[in-house]
Amino acid sequence: MTLKTTHIKPVKPEERELARKREEQAALEVELAERELRSANLRAELGAFERRYLHFVGLRYAELDELKAEIAERLAKEQPGNERLQRLAHIARAGANETKSSAGENTKEEPAAFESSPEMKQLYREVAKRVHPDLTSDRDDRAKRQQLMAEANDAYERGDESKLVKILTEYECSPEAVQGEGAGAELIRVIRRISQARGRLSEIEAEMQELLRSDLYQLKSRIDEAQKHGRDVLKEMVEKVEEQIAQANRRLEL
Repeated sequence: MTLKTTHIKPVKPEERELARKREEQAALEVELAERELRSANLRAELGAFERRYLHFVGLRYAELDELKAEIAERLAKEQPGNERLQRLAHIARAGANETKSSAGENTKEEPAAFESSPEMKQLYREVAKRVHPDLTSDRDDRAKRQQLMAEANDAYERGDESKLVKILTEYECSPEAVQGEGAGAELIRVIRRISQARGRLSEIEAEMQELLRSDLYQLKSRIDEAQKHGRDVLKEMVEKVEEQIAQANRRLEL
């Protein structure tokens, strides 16, 4: 009786290393997607807060600065030879125009605060894990991913779930998603993807810190903290500006 010998194909060193690097890449992609989500959330929250601030407070400041400019211009007209009043009127008008431009158009509809569902967050993670431009070393693929990621950020901020699904589906079916063959070549690609993912993680951290140090974030934090204690700071700011507007109107009526 002869025993049948089973030959086990030895695993090449590059194949073992490739398997290990793929695990490392997968873990990094999960972390990167989570960081991208946090960054996208912060940008969206700040954007929504800025729109609400301009809607409630900025437009009233624009109205107040317009009244101040009218007062300064009236004084300058009454004393055309007074260079100081002419200069102050010019400065007031420039300030009013700048405030009006920053505040934007007056809209009756109150801007909504940013909110995202758990399903939207998970979908965004999947898009970031698969489509992020820093996860490829191919120049053409990277350019396409950059465009898709910009579209994904915009869709996430608008709460457009169908757009996120479309972005993910279209990329998964694209030629760029097809991987080459050969353990050695693939190992190089994976190592480069890992390096790119680590670089992007550092960039996100720097971007987040810049946002957290911004005046807009500090203002939002103060208002949020006050709201926890029952204070509506935006309402208080509006009331203060409206009082100043009333005073300015009374001056113009004199």
